[in-house]
Amino acid sequence: MGSTFAGRVVAAHGRHCLVEGDDGQRILCHPRGKKSSVVVGDRVRWSHSGDEGLIEQVLERDNLLYRQDEMRTKSFAANLDQVLVLLAADPVFSDMQLARALIAAEAAGIEALIVLNKHDLGAPFEQAWARLEPHRRMGTPVLPLGLKTDHGLDALHARLRGRSTLVLGPSGVGKSTLVNRLVPEAGAQTGEISRALNSGRHTTTTTTWYWMDAERQSALIDSPGFQAFGLYHLEAPALARLMPDLRATLGDCRFHNCTHRHEPGCGVRPHVGADPASDPLAIDETRYRLYGELFDELAAKPTY
Repeated sequence: MGSTFAGRVVAAHGRHCLVEGDDGQRILCHPRGKKSSVVVGDRVRWSHSGDEGLIEQVLERDNLLYRQDEMRTKSFAANLDQVLVLLAADPVFSDMQLARALIAAEAAGIEALIVLNKHDLGAPFEQAWARLEPHRRMGTPVLPLGLKTDHGLDALHARLRGRSTLVLGPSGVGKSTLVNRLVPEAGAQTGEISRALNSGRHTTTTTTWYWMDAERQSALIDSPGFQAFGLYHLEAPALARLMPDLRATLGDCRFHNCTHRHEPGCGVRPHVGADPASDPLAIDETRYRLYGELFDELAAKPTY
């Protein structure tokens, strides 16, 4: 093996990936071997192979956000500073989808930020904002946003500055609009990436790393919309510790293996549905119901 160079994977499509060097130059690379385990955000060492490059080594990751169901594992990106879960007042968001994304981020050790778009809708926005109160109460930052009017855009900018942020969210909430607003060159970058990867007309079917500034200090990583978010890589007994509101009440159960579902002497259940004004550890009933549904799902998953 000859000289190798440092780089970061900024886009991938099939067995092709685009690697950006420390000097900002990009080169089309292929991983060695038949199996590709490279994801966007990976820091790699690569070597020249004609006009293209070969990935010689994927360096150790700080983290990796991924989802897993019975059929397959899908990686989003590696080496992230935070995950931005983008929701909208319309279409109405799913509490379960939101919970799954936040649990996956928590399991990966990545900070989460919730952003609620379509502030201009008035009453529907207020209703959606109220539904997010349990998340604000348990310490997850929640920001209002109105992309049509630029409401909240400066506050969001401040949260993204100097960080690598993956944007997650279901289809129809304004992810592409957000990326284009925060990264003026996103359209041009997307075209260049599509041509480099020979992937045809680019839609958000792959994860793409965009720099928000010329200094390459702030990054926005766009990802495909998802309808399902499997958590099969997690175990049911670990679930409560991955939900900040439940985690805050742990430690007082009579049994060390309490599932917080039905056991006597549980220290969690007395806080469910309590008035936050009188119980600072109050757990929202919807959040507790989601915990129960996810616990059952993970407890029943097939073992291999």
